[in-house]
Amino acid sequence: MTTRRALPSLLFLLAPAVVFAAFPAQAQEIQGPIAPKPGTPVQQPPGGAIHVRVALVNAPVVVSDAKGGLILDLQKKDFHVLDNGIDQTIESFDLGGEPLSAVLVFETSSRIAPLLPAVEKTGIVFTQTVIGPSGEAAVVCYDDTVERLLPFTWDHDRIEKAVSSLPAGTSGARLYDALSEAVAMLRDRPAERRRAIIVVGEARDSGSEEKLGEVLRQAQLANVVIYGVGLSPTSAALRAEPSQAAPLQVTPPGTFGGPPVPGTVQTPTSQQQSAGNIDLLALAEWAVRNASAAVKDRPLEVAAAATGGMFQPVLRDSTVEKAVDSIGGELNSQYTLSYRPTGSDAQGYHQIRVTVDRPGVKVRTRPGYYLDVK
Repeated sequence: MTTRRALPSLLFLLAPAVVFAAFPAQAQEIQGPIAPKPGTPVQQPPGGAIHVRVALVNAPVVVSDAKGGLILDLQKKDFHVLDNGIDQTIESFDLGGEPLSAVLVFETSSRIAPLLPAVEKTGIVFTQTVIGPSGEAAVVCYDDTVERLLPFTWDHDRIEKAVSSLPAGTSGARLYDALSEAVAMLRDRPAERRRAIIVVGEARDSGSEEKLGEVLRQAQLANVVIYGVGLSPTSAALRAEPSQAAPLQVTPPGTFGGPPVPGTVQTPTSQQQSAGNIDLLALAEWAVRNASAAVKDRPLEVAAAATGGMFQPVLRDSTVEKAVDSIGGELNSQYTLSYRPTGSDAQGYHQIRVTVDRPGVKVRTRPGYYLDVK
């Protein structure tokens, strides 16, 4: 009886402490669509529907004209964002102004070893064109393993030195594991910074423990944009010493992602034409929805499409620097739209659609993001 009488008094004394302890947690705000942390109770409204709180969604947007020229004079009022078909209020608007945090990811496998000298010359292009005076970068390389070569730094000299001295590796290419590592590194950067991964490597994966779909889910939730510079193993083989050169394959990974059209000979030109029949956005959405499924073809293109980035294939040494320079130009000309989703907070895949009040333009952004309750 004594214990029962004391219980209400004890609860009364504890109530203010609970309120004050909870207030700071509510005041904190995490950028990016998020699922509840393990152990956090999920409110369930009548009918058993699960509602997931989404904080801030960033949508990187590139707008170009019919000739491919970037359009840079649009205003916030010119954009419209739909989340699962529901019109959203754009909370913030920016044109390439926020400081950038980037992870530079390089394949160092023996397959592309002859191309490494050309890749190592891109350090100054990364610092001057991509990172810029207010940006920071980390450097990661991968073959049979994934290695952090340089933590995040603003020091251009250290970044250029890390890129210019990439280690020669083994035959593996754990691309997905490297992407997962880069996403984890960016997740801890300040929320107000733009986040990007630039991969220089073949459009293939070998030996990764991670699945591409799951990596892309995490990249979308962390508001990370992925760019790819696709190296050609055929080009690497042509530059190898005769005693080390391997027989050329008909469809080397990174050059041709699929079989030729029946009755035709596969060439770079024919591949570009046939690639138009593949809906990369639909393939990217499928990969994210089916996170455990294997993605075998064109993984760097899928990763770029899923996050609103760009893929640049290169067939000659001289075009590596041009591809990096092109990515830097886009990053500095990219609109960033931020909104807090309203009217649709359901679990599962959320489609993003961005339109512009200007005829004849092409708009590119990421197709969506995936919310899960664990």
